[in-house]
Amino acid sequence: MTDAKSIRPLRVSEVSEWGHAADVVVAGYGIAGVCAAIEAARAGAEVLILERSGGWGGAAAMAGGFIYLGGGTPLQRALGFEDSPENMEKFLLAALGPGVDAAKIGDYCRNSVEHYNWLVACGVPFREAFWGEPGWEPPHDEGLMYSGGENAAPFNALATPAPRGHVPQYADKRIGQRSGGYMLMKPLAETAESLGVRVEYDTRIRRLIVDDDDRVVGVVAAHFGKEIAVRAERGVVLATGSFAYAAQMVEGYAPRLIGRPAAAIEEHDGIGIRVAQALGADLAHMDATEVAFFGDPQLLVRGILVNGRGQRYIPEDTYPGRIGQATLIQQENQAYLVIDEASYEEALKTVTATPFFRQPPTWAAESVAELEAEMGLPEKALQSTVETYNRHAADGKDPLLGKKPEWVRLIGTPLAAFDMRNFTAGFTLGGLRTDLDSRVLHVSGEPIAGLYAAGRCTSGLCAGGYVSGASLGDGSFYGRRAGVAAAKN
Repeated sequence: MTDAKSIRPLRVSEVSEWGHAADVVVAGYGIAGVCAAIEAARAGAEVLILERSGGWGGAAAMAGGFIYLGGGTPLQRALGFEDSPENMEKFLLAALGPGVDAAKIGDYCRNSVEHYNWLVACGVPFREAFWGEPGWEPPHDEGLMYSGGENAAPFNALATPAPRGHVPQYADKRIGQRSGGYMLMKPLAETAESLGVRVEYDTRIRRLIVDDDDRVVGVVAAHFGKEIAVRAERGVVLATGSFAYAAQMVEGYAPRLIGRPAAAIEEHDGIGIRVAQALGADLAHMDATEVAFFGDPQLLVRGILVNGRGQRYIPEDTYPGRIGQATLIQQENQAYLVIDEASYEEALKTVTATPFFRQPPTWAAESVAELEAEMGLPEKALQSTVETYNRHAADGKDPLLGKKPEWVRLIGTPLAAFDMRNFTAGFTLGGLRTDLDSRVLHVSGEPIAGLYAAGRCTSGLCAGGYVSGASLGDGSFYGRRAGVAAAKN
């Protein structure tokens, strides 16, 4: 074989020896990879997963575990929430743009209930309990929660609000280590194992192998530095994760995330995207990013968020990921939370999944004018914002941004402010352009023969906006499609 550093596809005629062979070869053992493997095996294919780390799970196993599902899942119905595929689609088209793949969103919504049932049949547990408090995720093992701002402005006026954040049950939750994502991956990995799926760990892909017609027939991988050729009789599925830790790609495509990757793992180096690009694969929405905001939602909803000019810019009771995107992308990463003493003390009495976000305030004052000066804002900037907010809050309204009446309350004194500048991080959402069968598309628009992809190495449901659960949702859903299509090939 040739230069180990090259990502250009290797001609099959140059392969002197095959180290492994299978009908379907899956690169990556996260959520997309395991679902592809299960469906390919069930379709009668011999399946081999190549995983670069020493175990299954990927970023999925460390995630909070939201899977964005709706349209009337058994869990939604059991908890008294009405939803329909059309209602779900209406929300996602509004929340995940601009430039969403409407066909992909429609497809996902129409088949969401079936996907829920498939996960349950694979052993994924969901507890029939709803968590209705503000938060990044349920603090316990509740199975359902709002996870995308469905019940906040402006979306609550566009579609009937319904919670769609489905969280697998996990008894000994440890945020960022073992949460719902682990309980999603564990039964799926056990299902794959029961179906005879083979796995080679500590094996990372380097490049694709193609025949004379540019059909993908395998991959070159490295096992502890030694190159091996892996034959794929029917197809290769790329499920290698995002490019959040590929510095050059982030600089070129998503520069707002420079130096601030989060909710991803270091193995997310964009290799799946790059090897497919080298064969002419098309890309989509490479600038799209999920953005976490390191604030506790129980505090956020009880105060007002202002930018570097002392102005409110988003309803504080919306999905915190939406707050993160607005702060980083539209407000130059400038944010302050202003909250009075009574609301602050009330918030501290609530239960949260993110207690580490509850830090003491940066400034405290007896009046808005004093706080404004302490924060270094221009005179009257914050005062006019609070005056306008309070004028309408006296009537329980927020005509400026539409915060729900239950969270609209007068900002009194004494009060405090939190310096939340640069409190954002995230991961990339763009990637390979795929069709509804998870075939990777060439820049010509035609499918690349023998090549499939799913998960964060692809451009999935999200084109710009984000909802918690979209990554595990479309990764698992289109991972299944990739496995079926590759096995049939």
